[in-house]
Amino acid sequence: MNLSTLKPAEGSKQSDNFRRGRGHGSGNGKTAGKGHKGQKARSGATRPGFEGGQMPLYRRLPKRGFTCRNSKEIIAINISALNVFDEGSEVTVDTLIGAGIVSNPKDGVKILGNGELTKKLTVKANAFSASAKEKIEALGGKAEVM
Repeated sequence: MNLSTLKPAEGSKQSDNFRRGRGHGSGNGKTAGKGHKGQKARSGATRPGFEGGQMPLYRRLPKRGFTCRNSKEIIAINISALNVFDEGSEVTVDTLIGAGIVSNPKDGVKILGNGELTKKLTVKANAFSASAKEKIEALGGKAEVM
């Protein structure tokens, strides 16, 4: 590849230097592609969402509630769900997805202490409850925060 041979992909570039309003022979003279009269033929187009003086849709619909922009969607899993894995294996978010326990962890996974764990595991997750950490370490496993 050479810098002097670079060019855009076929069909990706469209010329915007089409000269409007340069006579009938150009094919785009007189009204310059704007048709005859009317609001869209004049300068000063309306803003997006303007409905000709009618109450616009974004003002007609009710506004309810509040959405916190800093909230995180953390998926909680009970410790009993980890019994699917083999003795001594390492459990991560990726292995949880592979086993079908978690489908779409958006902001993280938290392990909760409900149920019983019967195997020694090394668990790597975003967060642990105190009881879950206690149960994992009681069997000789590790609870590591990623």
